[in-house]
Amino acid sequence: MTLLWELLWTFMLIGISAFGGGYAVMPLIQKYVVDGPGWITLTELADITSISQMTPGPIMINAATFVGIKTAGLLGGLIATLGSVIPSFFLVWILAIVFERHGKLTFIQNIMKGLRPTIVGLIAVAAVTLFQASLFTSGQLSLSTVEWPAVMAFIVILSLSLKTKLDTIVLVGLGGAIGLLFFWL
Repeated sequence: MTLLWELLWTFMLIGISAFGGGYAVMPLIQKYVVDGPGWITLTELADITSISQMTPGPIMINAATFVGIKTAGLLGGLIATLGSVIPSFFLVWILAIVFERHGKLTFIQNIMKGLRPTIVGLIAVAAVTLFQASLFTSGQLSLSTVEWPAVMAFIVILSLSLKTKLDTIVLVGLGGAIGLLFFWL
């Protein structure tokens, strides 16, 4: 029962701090789930993020469900998911009331101007973390831990996404095919 309360509390903490969406919340998930109790590894977090991009629903809900099920079974998945949703539900409810009444006020506009670059910074931290976990063995940045097939996949997909107008689904499929080709052989 203690683990269930810990899952609920942890994902409520993440949920109350989850400004900016899925990628912006990644550093919080890493801090409270990977670095803290060690419920999952950094590689598993990168895997969750990849899978979350192919399934419907926000990254945080998918991550909460995965971590909850992994640590405490189906009930753990439900509790962690509930914990991640409760704060957002109440926050959006309160913000809707505030914006309806005071949305045009200068101080509200200034708060939003301060939040935007903060969210970009959090997304950048998530990108660096995912980069590290995806391209280096055990997340250690050294030449001896470089996963060269992963680096090749990264360069190919990044180049294609910048230079072509290929659909995201096609790019994800190509990334998966590259992974199959290089990591299966």
